[in-house]
Amino acid sequence: QVQLVESGGGLVQAGGSLRLSCAASGSTFSINDIAWYRQAPGKQRRLVARIFRDASTNYADSVKGRFTISRDNAKNTVYLQMNSLKPEDTAVYYCNARVPDANYWGQGTQVTVSS
Repeated sequence: QVQLVESGGGLVQAGGSLRLSCAASGSTFSINDIAWYRQAPGKQRRLVARIFRDASTNYADSVKGRFTISRDNAKNTVYLQMNSLKPEDTAVYYCNARVPDANYWGQGTQVTVSS
């Protein structure tokens, strides 16, 4: 079992920055990768960024060059640094961890970008 707790969401003006955190606990040794997804009202949940065990990363085209995913292994925490935020980045952001036979989700954190 893996537990995930997100934090760091909030209200920010367009052009501003936020840093989200995802703290993992439990069987963290079994995690293959951790990702950030987001879901805007009335829309599907979509992948934002993912970081793999070997530290490689991938990003959605819509956030490339603006968002950076990173991790602190000592703290079992993954971060999402979000810069140059736009109103269309407004969504609930979820942390996701994949292990060999399961997927785990956090409770989500709201990010609202005002124009």
